[in-house]
Amino acid sequence: MSSRGKSYIEAKKKVVPNKRYGMREAAEIVISTARAKFDETVDAAIRLGVNPQHADQMVRGSVVLPNGLGKTVRVLVFAKGDKEKEALDAGADSIGSDEVVEKIKGGWLEFDRVIATPDMMGTVGKLGKILGPRGLMPNPKVGTVTFDVGKTVKELKAGKVEFRVEKAGIVHSPVGKVSFGAEKLGENVAALLDAIIRLKPASSKGIYLKSISLSTTMGPGVKIDPLDVKNI
Repeated sequence: MSSRGKSYIEAKKKVVPNKRYGMREAAEIVISTARAKFDETVDAAIRLGVNPQHADQMVRGSVVLPNGLGKTVRVLVFAKGDKEKEALDAGADSIGSDEVVEKIKGGWLEFDRVIATPDMMGTVGKLGKILGPRGLMPNPKVGTVTFDVGKTVKELKAGKVEFRVEKAGIVHSPVGKVSFGAEKLGENVAALLDAIIRLKPASSKGIYLKSISLSTTMGPGVKIDPLDVKNI
């Protein structure tokens, strides 16, 4: 059985077990636990009072984080004609059609997000077994199947993230980098929570936001008091 390293154990000492912190304090503690030589990503884990096995309790959406993600996002767009030019003008890294489908089938995956115009989904559908498991398949529910490719490319480049509740009722999402500082991280978390709250299913009863925690790439989780969300 593997054990935690000394640096993780030291970082863990900064977190009071079972304590739920205010948003600002939680962000500051998370930042203090960062110990890697690189700028670690900060992730949020939000447990919801839903049962994802019921279609009417599936929580899925997207949100543009006000301070971005602190990383370069490579965007591939499947479009043609005027929409191809629109995507390139907006900053798309690659434009796809049949030849790119074959390229991806051959192992090319040098992109982080995929957008497609509705008329190209027949082409993109051939890549379902490749893009689907990687969470890259365009989907109208999160705005990546659209004719408004210019706006969507800019949003993805600016830090738009997709989220989806998992089988255990938990939403995982990156919310920025340690270097952002507590204030910017707090703003990003607030934007994510706001989007999730707006998507609360009508059939969800009882407590909706059951628990919220933040952690760095290699650090321990720090719990946030859901009641503090009201003050954000």
